[in-house]
Amino acid sequence: MTHTLCNERRDFPEWHQGRSHYAVWALALDTEAVRQRMRLAQQHLSVYLLDGYQRQPHVTLGLCGFPSTAPVLADDFGVPTLKAQWQALRTSGLQPFDIRIGGLHSFASVPYLQVDAPAGALQTLRRCLATAALNADAGSYLPHLTVGLYGGVWPLASLQALFQRFDAGPWLQLPINHIELLAYEASQIGGPLHRLARYDIANGNLHCNTVLPQALQAFAQASLAQFAATPTA
Repeated sequence: MTHTLCNERRDFPEWHQGRSHYAVWALALDTEAVRQRMRLAQQHLSVYLLDGYQRQPHVTLGLCGFPSTAPVLADDFGVPTLKAQWQALRTSGLQPFDIRIGGLHSFASVPYLQVDAPAGALQTLRRCLATAALNADAGSYLPHLTVGLYGGVWPLASLQALFQRFDAGPWLQLPINHIELLAYEASQIGGPLHRLARYDIANGNLHCNTVLPQALQAFAQASLAQFAATPTA
């Protein structure tokens, strides 16, 4: 791609087909240091970004689909799939690890902050999460922290100097002790993330959240019934 892609602030009924939320597994990086770097990057690129981006800092690991207690469509995400992912994670031998957050780079659709992470840990995580059909043939993967969404079409080459002028400072190092199952409102582009569950890498427990939007309550309760871990808010 030679140019950025223009994102639109609109509903996408042809995609969500009336389903309320979409779920992903991610590394949640909502710390003050990361938020500050993300804010600085957004200010640096402000004239190029679609307004209203509310996603908390995170690194997506795998797509899940639309949470459902009775999956029908290929991109519905049911509790049996979540349970299979949990079992794969528990038997993976994965240990806590560290990642680093760096400077600005870009895909055609989004600018992002670089993420440096142990390849073996990410490969293990993605292999475990591939039990969801959407990740079975995920292809190439580059970990990244999305800064926002482009709101117009510009030559990517002309933005390179802007990326290079961004003073990111030293790499930020962060410990990763858990991964999170997150969901966002499907009809709202760039909307905030809600935590459905948290997987503790060290002990293999899956903690299901019970404080969620009404549309996610049924899935949350069905999930909670399957996992013997203390619910968390």
